[in-house]
Amino acid sequence: MHISFLIHNAYGIGGTIRTTFNLARTLAERHDVEIVSVLRHRDAPVFDLGPRVALRHLVDIRESAPGYEGADPAHARPARVFPAAEVRYRQYSELTDQRIARHLGRTEADVLVGTRPGLNVHIARQARSGPVRMGQEHLTLDTHHPELKLALRSAYPRLDAVTTVTEADARSYRRTLRLPGVRIEAVPNSVPAPAVEAADGSGKWVVAAGRLTRVKRYDVLIRAFAQVVAARPDWRLRIYGGGTEKAALRALIEELGLYNHVFLMGPANPLEAEWAKGSIAAVSSSLESFGMTIVEAMRCGLPVVATNCPHGPGEIIADGVDGKLVPVGDPQALAGSLLTLINDDDARIRMGGAALAASARFDPATVAGRYEDLFGELLARRRGSRLQCGLHRARGALLSGAYATKDAARAALRGVRTA
Repeated sequence: MHISFLIHNAYGIGGTIRTTFNLARTLAERHDVEIVSVLRHRDAPVFDLGPRVALRHLVDIRESAPGYEGADPAHARPARVFPAAEVRYRQYSELTDQRIARHLGRTEADVLVGTRPGLNVHIARQARSGPVRMGQEHLTLDTHHPELKLALRSAYPRLDAVTTVTEADARSYRRTLRLPGVRIEAVPNSVPAPAVEAADGSGKWVVAAGRLTRVKRYDVLIRAFAQVVAARPDWRLRIYGGGTEKAALRALIEELGLYNHVFLMGPANPLEAEWAKGSIAAVSSSLESFGMTIVEAMRCGLPVVATNCPHGPGEIIADGVDGKLVPVGDPQALAGSLLTLINDDDARIRMGGAALAASARFDPATVAGRYEDLFGELLARRRGSRLQCGLHRARGALLSGAYATKDAARAALRGVRTA
């Protein structure tokens, strides 16, 4: 199969880019795979794509590059195809509309995969007839603006399938958008096995990672950790990531007197070695569309204490087996679960081993296999549909007398059946 992924910007840093690269790299072991990046702002991608995946871009916005197109007048005019209610709308333009349309009209791919709602709309409306058209949802339907939901409801019936990263979101799509004839499947993100040895559970570190934004609720985690420190001052917390909440979190750490126990470490890539230094992972979010960091920590042998927020943690963590789930926004509950694992070495090590074993279901080979099966089924369905259309057209022509002889009509029918 020739599989083509359409992505916003393959040269950035983010969960969608990381999981797309993981999937593409694995599929490329058996198929012809490319990633088409709408924008390019950096000379080389941050994540490893491997030697088999082709990477190209449609619009170059590197100011120092000879092919810089950011000053093109068409790039200053608003996009008309990319939905205005999509959060990335301001980065799209008449120029991106043109380049995406040209790519989708010329591609020879068997399968086209969009990786965000606005690009899925492009594929639905502009892809040439022939390829399987798939849209991926890496966030959640419930978090989209109502106007974007209307745009998706209008465009998505032209897709063959939509994949979500959780069963909960797949149910939302089936219930809310009601897309007859469109396959809705939940396929989780993939996380490769780490290149470091798993944590042994002896380090007195709790580790958290993710963007320092309000939705991650690191304020709740820091307040919870103040309670942990009161009981176990020998334990410490590292938080990896950058973002808009850094100053506020730094002030909270100072206010609570935790400057010797809670550390804002900044971004780190890769994170594997940092997870492996810890013994427990913590997630305090009010919303997680999936929970890549949960799986990453589990793949390094850490039990995860996470808020049971929509949508991902409850589908990843088996409460009390390989981690713990706590109510959203409750520092006392979060502190209590952290202290349960901190104070019970045997339980912490046992649950870390269970996390390591359970996380194997997110291996790229397993996830890629699910996509291969889905692609194969959709291709067979599409080809069967084209065959039926061809037969109907040939029979209609036979009945209308469009062929000079009956033998010519029968030959045409045979040709349709064997095509």
